[in-house]
Amino acid sequence: MIRLISMLFMMLMMVFPSEGRSLGFENKAFRTTLSVLSQSPELKNKIDPLVLSKALSGYYSLKEQGKVNRDGILTIIDFNRASIDERLFVIDINQCRLLYSGLVAHGSGSGENYAESFSNAHGSHRSSLGFYTTGETYDGKNGYSLKLAGMERGINDNAEARSIVIHGAAYVSYDYIRQHGRLGRSQGCPALSFDTLQQVIDLIKGGSCLFIYHGDSDYAIKSPLLNPDLVFLHSLRPNRSINAYQNV
Repeated sequence: MIRLISMLFMMLMMVFPSEGRSLGFENKAFRTTLSVLSQSPELKNKIDPLVLSKALSGYYSLKEQGKVNRDGILTIIDFNRASIDERLFVIDINQCRLLYSGLVAHGSGSGENYAESFSNAHGSHRSSLGFYTTGETYDGKNGYSLKLAGMERGINDNAEARSIVIHGAAYVSYDYIRQHGRLGRSQGCPALSFDTLQQVIDLIKGGSCLFIYHGDSDYAIKSPLLNPDLVFLHSLRPNRSINAYQNV
């Protein structure tokens, strides 16, 4: 039965491409923005073109769904990179320019210098991949912080319940790297340096899109935002969830 449903799904997708697929490959804004950003001198040697393409695809999907309240701001965290490297990038899509790049920590359960495993589970202390939208700011135990809402079921939708937020940490600094050979690690939050924390939060707060990516996980092939056809397949199999990467 499952094989029959899958075959039917593939046949339907060949005849009736989904709106999401059209968005990813035919949307003029997507293609134009990707082309301009890919050629930008300030982005060209900083952001992997593949990661940029996936980030823009998800951004436009969320925008189409009305889930992006702050148009034009896209944050990318590339966990393919080591913690000692700049791997958080804030982009102004409308102006096609880089607003900020800097250090960001991953969860202690995800790895040492490199983040290698990810989870949506409580108590895992692992980072969660995928698309988020930014929420309200607040003053917590780590000072000025920013709430995040996970947009992908089974992948990062426990972010709020897990208290996954952007906050500052003393272990995110070049001094810490010189002493330890890597950044310190959080309990799953994308933690930033206190030196630039307020600048970054104020740039992205209030409903902008944030994308956390890692190429060696199976996230990219299981993300409903990067593969909108999965939503249709899921509707044919209502008793089965779109399982993510759940290394718990």
